[in-house]
Amino acid sequence: MPASNVVARLLPLVAVSALAFPPATIQAQAASSRGAGRIPAAGGELPRHYVGGPTQPAISAADLMTRLYIFADDSMMGRDAASEFNGKGTAYIASEVARLGLEPAGEDGYFQYPLVLRATDSTLSTLAVDGNAFHLWRDFAPRDQGLGARPFDGIQVVYAGSLGDTAHLIPREAAAGRIVLLTLARDSAGNRQWNVNRGQITARFDDAAAIAVTQLDYAPPGFVAQVLAQPQVAVRGEGTTGPLPSYFYISSAVSRALLGAEPEGAAPGTTGRTVHGIIRFADSRLPGRNVVAVLRGSDPALRNEYVAIGAHNDHIGFNRATAADHDSVRAFHLVAAPQGADNAPHQPTAEEARRIRAMTDSLRALHGGARTDSVFNGADDDGSGSVSVLEIAESFARARTRPRRSLLFIWHVGEEYGMLGSRYFTDHPTVPRDSIVAELNIDMIGRGGDRDITGVTKEGALIHGGPGYLQLIGSRRLSTELGDLVERVNTERHIGLQFDYALDANGHPQNIYCRSDHAMYARWGIPVVFFTTGGHADYHQLTDEPQYIDYARMERVATLVSSLAERVANLDHRVVVDKPKPDPHAACQQ
Repeated sequence: MPASNVVARLLPLVAVSALAFPPATIQAQAASSRGAGRIPAAGGELPRHYVGGPTQPAISAADLMTRLYIFADDSMMGRDAASEFNGKGTAYIASEVARLGLEPAGEDGYFQYPLVLRATDSTLSTLAVDGNAFHLWRDFAPRDQGLGARPFDGIQVVYAGSLGDTAHLIPREAAAGRIVLLTLARDSAGNRQWNVNRGQITARFDDAAAIAVTQLDYAPPGFVAQVLAQPQVAVRGEGTTGPLPSYFYISSAVSRALLGAEPEGAAPGTTGRTVHGIIRFADSRLPGRNVVAVLRGSDPALRNEYVAIGAHNDHIGFNRATAADHDSVRAFHLVAAPQGADNAPHQPTAEEARRIRAMTDSLRALHGGARTDSVFNGADDDGSGSVSVLEIAESFARARTRPRRSLLFIWHVGEEYGMLGSRYFTDHPTVPRDSIVAELNIDMIGRGGDRDITGVTKEGALIHGGPGYLQLIGSRRLSTELGDLVERVNTERHIGLQFDYALDANGHPQNIYCRSDHAMYARWGIPVVFFTTGGHADYHQLTDEPQYIDYARMERVATLVSSLAERVANLDHRVVVDKPKPDPHAACQQ
């Protein structure tokens, strides 16, 4: 699940020596390094490395543990959607579904490649005035306006005014066909308000040839190199194709050169120099991919309808710059940031620092010293969901009878970049979109213990997990019947899970409904249920590892999802949609 922060924050690597809960989420299992199809016996925390036996047809904690230690191993290097390591993770999934005999349902066998890396072409992107060429990234920084961005070579500049005085900006028609130059507003302390809304500015001057905002000198340190100059992960074939102005940030020196004078001393509407230049972007296909497979249903009249069961296969990669002390990082978050990346960063208090040091010392003593780590394994997010979907697929593939409708198993890529793989699949489905009767999404089902802070109420109170804890999100937002079926299956099958609907409240500030792949199906009016045990201190941290997972809980949740999928697939009617369908092209709103 993507962090709620705009940019997922990195681990605090300083001033943290260790942590203070007892190795608590320990499931009391011995540090055996090799198993034989069963969870290690009680007696200690789970091992850091583990090899299980062959998986069996029935859904089991032992199988889930075997699979997760493979999928969230350090060798997968965090499965970043933009890296070759996502390809390694998805190769494991594809090999398993092939072994199970599921039908390929991608565009290339089991695979669908939704992602591209869109980068500024530094060899072709230029900007010059009166023969003086400016330097890319130092003097100007292009922004991607899509495939329809207008050319601006040989176009004259017009000063449109200051963004701090929008009432006196030049009218839209005065900007048509020209390069619009804008300067920034100042706040009450006289500082430049460097962060502006590109979409609003583009809409205001949508007939301009280009828009240049005098912004580079005021960006935070490193912002140009670390954000603007970096290639962006995008969806293949997606982007605005209609005509829009080109757009770039410029330095104050370039601003003066474009106008031939100091802009802030000029009146809006003042004309400037003629600019020569071009901005080009280039796309390259990324190795990250969706994996899509089908178990064909038994009923000739219903087998062309599908119950989709999904998870996301990617996580956030690894720290290329430095390694950290695993136990001190875990201690810091358990004490000072119990929701992991969903906590706002803060400096620990003196009491928190004391607890962090004590916890770090106890963990280091337990583990025989410091353990360095740099890989964000994503065992819970969303290794837990990915291997649960595999386990569910195996249970259906090995069963004596098949459900009436077909089951569509899909492992989406790019969820951590904003649900890109699920957006691509639902926009370019490999089965008819209206044949998908429901989508069951599993994202982070490996935690939820009583020491985990799984989220907050709409009013801001902390929520703790507990025995059988499970959050349900979106289960009745499109179909009351589907939400009722989840409750009924849990009761009738004696699964015994305790459902928390607090995070599903309309207007909830954590916006969980819009933060995982089910949202891409729901926008098309497909009923969804999102299953999650919620957040915890290891969320989006390098401490999200298989050794901290509650496999018995995973087994219960996977059993619930499997049983619900079977129930929906065997209904004599499609799940009834009795709530208004959203606009599929509108922004998601909880």
